[in-house]
Amino acid sequence: MDKKNQKIETKCVQGGYTPQNGEPRQVPIIQSTTFKYATSEDMGKLFDLEASGYFYSRLQNPTCDTVAAKICELEGGTAAMLLSSGQAASFFSVFNIASCGDHIVCSTNVYGGTYNLFAVTMKKMGINFTFINPDCSEDELNAAFQENTKAVFGETIANPALTVLDIEKFAKAAHAHGVPLIIDNTFATPVNCRPFEWGADIVTHSTTKYMDGHGGAIGGCIVDSGNFDWMAHADKFPGLCTPDESYHGITYAEKFGQGGADITKATAQLMRDFGCCQSPQSAYYLNLGLESLHLRMERHCLNAQKVAEYLEGHEKITWVNYAGLPSNKYYELAKKYMPKGTCGVVSFGVKGGRSAAEKFMKKLSVIAIETHVADARSCCLHPASATHRQMNDEELIAAGVPGDLIRLSCGIESYEDLIADIEQALKEI
Repeated sequence: MDKKNQKIETKCVQGGYTPQNGEPRQVPIIQSTTFKYATSEDMGKLFDLEASGYFYSRLQNPTCDTVAAKICELEGGTAAMLLSSGQAASFFSVFNIASCGDHIVCSTNVYGGTYNLFAVTMKKMGINFTFINPDCSEDELNAAFQENTKAVFGETIANPALTVLDIEKFAKAAHAHGVPLIIDNTFATPVNCRPFEWGADIVTHSTTKYMDGHGGAIGGCIVDSGNFDWMAHADKFPGLCTPDESYHGITYAEKFGQGGADITKATAQLMRDFGCCQSPQSAYYLNLGLESLHLRMERHCLNAQKVAEYLEGHEKITWVNYAGLPSNKYYELAKKYMPKGTCGVVSFGVKGGRSAAEKFMKKLSVIAIETHVADARSCCLHPASATHRQMNDEELIAAGVPGDLIRLSCGIESYEDLIADIEQALKEI
């Protein structure tokens, strides 16, 4: 059977690795920094990218490459790489095609860590970002582009705003201006959304979240669709379309084609210099999580839907944000891009504001208080008393994080038990 025709459930379990006769059934952990070769000439071919193989695990490792290949299959891409974290994946995905003096268009509704990376740290590197409302019109979106724009960045489902991005709209604008669309698909995962099928060119993940799913290992991933023609826009992407003098004068887009150029450059150049590599042990844990991803995502979404419906009808809840609710502004968009469900994260407001929310959090027992999401175990966070505790009520509202907001990540427990835990906590406020 052609692997390309296999269902995503089979790819979650068996993708990326096919053991041969007598080889380990489970993905082996190659816990080695270095690899032995018989001659310098053999190793030289690796350094020249003339042969495939391994010489130092900062750049590539067999375990990491095997797991990256599975994620590549899940997303329907042509090449992928693992990184040390989701932050590293976001950084590499942009910095691989943009440099000092360049510009990126980005949705305003992205993870706070991504916003700081782009708006503060990468700005110091000379890369400027224009942040635009994801609900903008096509005219407003097109007006955000500049002559030096090199990419567009957004999240399938924004963390924590839970905005659903109109991928086709953003892809259309990106391609009209000759640049790729980069999508962070962490919350939806390829089980619920495949951005390449809607026009995205590059996908990133914080594999720490649903892909790992058990809070076991931090990691990130970048997947290239192979659909963006770098050479057709060679003037915009000299890093990919002109010789790299730091790596034997290789022109990545010519040597590796549009299906392999981006990931090869990110590995040979950025991973070489920044060293944000995934460990083989972490990659092994990640693969264990991937094997049940299709099962867990179904349960995460079921639990979140049940909890959101319960909260929407509760007298002590002022508002609920979950795209699976017909009352949600993104309901139709979510049905288009994610017909099987969105994710397990729900946000809501408690009557009584900040003090009531704090009291509610203290009474939970099944649901744990954590600065984490997308885990097999349910967890929640009250940003006003945790991540945003330095802000007053006015500042919280301005930041889009009102004092009554609670972010709940529904795990894979019984939704009846989650609702019962919420119910008993609400009785205390």
